[in-house]
This record gives sequence, C-alpha cells and structure tokens, in this order.
Amino acid sequence: MALKIHRRGKESSHSLVRRFTRSIKESGILVRKRKIRFKQRKKSGEAKRRAALRREELKKEYEKLRKLGKLKK
Repeated sequence: MALKIHRRGKESSHSLVRRFTRSIKESGILVRKRKIRFKQRKKSGEAKRRAALRREELKKEYEKLRKLGKLKK
C-alpha cells in the first residue's frame, strides 16, 4: 500500500512532516509492519515437550530446596 504525500503550495517542511506522520498513523501501515517484523514463530511439538519437561524438573528442584530449608516461601 503506497502512501503519497505532496507538498502543498507554501507549506513548511515541518507541517509536511507532521501531516505525513499523521497520515501514516491513520492508515495503520506502521502497526501492520511492526506486527510482521516482531512476529514470533510457533513452537514445534518437540520444543513444547522439552520446555514442559524442563519446567517439571525445575519444580522438583525447587520443592527439594524448599523442603531442605534453603529457600523461603
């Protein structure tokens, strides 16, 4: 989607930039591009499984330390 902004008559460069910025915000171009740029890939099944196993191990370790009195709740 192309957005064309042309300088009007004796319009100052400051007002031209302000008008351009406002039109970009209103069009939603910037929001869409940021969503695409920072999009996170979905985890694969194997990665989910490994993460779940790691969480379980950490829970066990935490409980063990808590029972030994090395961690305060």
